[in-house]
Order: sequence, then structure tokens, then C-alpha cells
Amino acid sequence: MTRVVSVLLSLLLCSAFTGAARAGAIDRALLSLFCAPKAIAGATCKDAKSYPNFRGDRCDVKLSEKRQQGRFVDPGKPLLIVSYGSECEPHATDWGGSVLFEQTGRGYVFRGYQPGMQVDECMIAGQAGGLDVLVCLTGHMGQGFLETAVARVGFKGRARIEMSYDFLLTASDSTGAYTSNVVTCSEQFKYFGLSKLAAGPRPGTVVAQADYADSDTITKACAKGFPIPKDAQDYEIAPGEAFVPNPYVKSGSVLIDIFRRTVTLR
Repeated sequence: MTRVVSVLLSLLLCSAFTGAARAGAIDRALLSLFCAPKAIAGATCKDAKSYPNFRGDRCDVKLSEKRQQGRFVDPGKPLLIVSYGSECEPHATDWGGSVLFEQTGRGYVFRGYQPGMQVDECMIAGQAGGLDVLVCLTGHMGQGFLETAVARVGFKGRARIEMSYDFLLTASDSTGAYTSNVVTCSEQFKYFGLSKLAAGPRPGTVVAQADYADSDTITKACAKGFPIPKDAQDYEIAPGEAFVPNPYVKSGSVLIDIFRRTVTLR
């Protein structure tokens, strides 16, 4: 499992390959680091070695086109993070995660699986201590609530590298549960959704699109100042809560300073 596969010179620099053929060859080389050759089909490993928490069951890993590369652990050894899907993963982990590979010389070494953490919407947003800072837009739907967040990704370990989220801003959209968003009347501000993560105006910052209710919106909602759609009226919400129908949800962008941990609505 520590075997190095040289993909940079033999594949990336092979001009005889078409784009699709090159991508397929690279995926096969990466899969071979944790998968027997006979178990590889395209971008899928049908029986991933040492897959976590499955007591010897056969687990598939299908590599996605979504991937991130940067110096997240060691300034001299870039880390390649590839999103994957797996039938062994439940809804709680969004049916997949990420596979981590560390570049050593002209090849890569397998550094572990990270179920539940995909890098589909991520970007390098600066540096700290000589290492790249990875920031991701995360999302999960459960029982009708869509939770989104902007998070800095942490890394630890060497032979097996583990990732973690440090949430900088979170939001919760309840339209899937109540057909309308809901606020608590005691709060002054609430974010419903975050999207479109992008680079900020300076290193160490990012921007995102935000849907929200400010204090004026919450005050009006709690005073029953909004017409409530009939389909929302069929749901009971807790005392001290109020509906904010979609036409009255406000939108804008937020500037997030990663190091200062500040959020500014623009």
C-alpha cells in the first residue's frame, strides 16, 4: 500500500494520449495504489483494499473528475485529493468521500480514504506557515433541511492523512421540510443558504453568495407581516418561530476572512 506509481512522466507527459485516454490512464494508475488490477474497471475499483468500517465487505470506489492539489501537509510533497462515490457509503456521508495521494518524486503514494468529505467545490485561498489553505463549500440534505457551510479544511497524519472541517459560516434552508424557510423570533440574523464560492479580493479571503433574513425581515415575519403560502400553513412550527416565504428572502454576497474569522455582508 506504500508502493509509488509514477504517473507524471509516463502519463501526463505522454503526448500520444488524447485527453480522455490520458485521464483514464491516470485514474487507473491512481486506483492501482489501493486496488488489484483485475478489480479496476475504468475509473472504478470494484474491491478497494482496506476500506474503512466495513468488516471485510467488498467496497467500490469510483473516482470523480473533481479533485484538488496543493501543499496541504508538507511543502515539498503536494497532496492530490480526488472525490469518489461508493455504494458502501450511506446518505449520511453523501454516498462517497475523497481519496488522498501524496506526490513523492515523480509519482504518488496512497495516503488514505476520507469518507463523507468530497472536494467538489473547493479552492486554495492563501497560505499559512508555508502550506496552502484549502477552503470548501459543503452541503448536506437531511429530513428536508439543506445545510450548507464554508469551511477551512484541516489535515493531520503522515502514513494515513485525515481531513477535518473548521466551519467559518453555516446556513440552513428548511424549504424541503416546510416548503418555506423558518426563523426563530429571538435571533437577529439567519443565513438560509450559501453557494458560488470564489476567491476574495485578497489572499486569505473568499466570497460566497448568501440567502438570508436580517433583523427587519425577522421582525416582520414574527409580526405575521408576510402572506404565508397555503402549503406552508399545513405545517406546524414551534412557538417563537415564523415563516419567511421565498419572495421575502434576501440575497447578497459575503466576504469571509479565513484568518480573522470575520464575515462581512456585502
